[in-house]
Amino acid sequence: MRVLKIAALATFAVSPLFAQGIGIGIGAYPGYKTTVTPMNNGVYEVAVSGSSAPVAYWCGIGDFAIRSLRTKATQRIYIVRAYEKGVRTVQFSLTPPDGVDTTPGYSITVKRVGENMSAGSAQGYCFDNFLDFGFR
Repeated sequence: MRVLKIAALATFAVSPLFAQGIGIGIGAYPGYKTTVTPMNNGVYEVAVSGSSAPVAYWCGIGDFAIRSLRTKATQRIYIVRAYEKGVRTVQFSLTPPDGVDTTPGYSITVKRVGENMSAGSAQGYCFDNFLDFGFR
């Protein structure tokens, strides 16, 4: 009977509801907030507070494209105005900018006009980020 009580107590102690109730839960929560503002001619400006990591900008536009614009996950998203330190925003479009190389690079960046990725890949950074391991 004692073993059964200990097993029940251990099960209860490691349950997610109990762990969150006393603040033991650990998870990866975004440490930033993105704001997407529609501009003219199908351009969307992404501002991020709490981070300047490229994945934060891609997460913002990818999530907005799929959830708000209802694009397919395969839709390409292009940078039409790159990140600038003073401005801290990036402008994206669903159509490629004229006269620039749109060959995707090997690293994640927001500093090159024409850089692009699929909406699904961009949104994936919202679920797979390690910018903040928040104890909640």
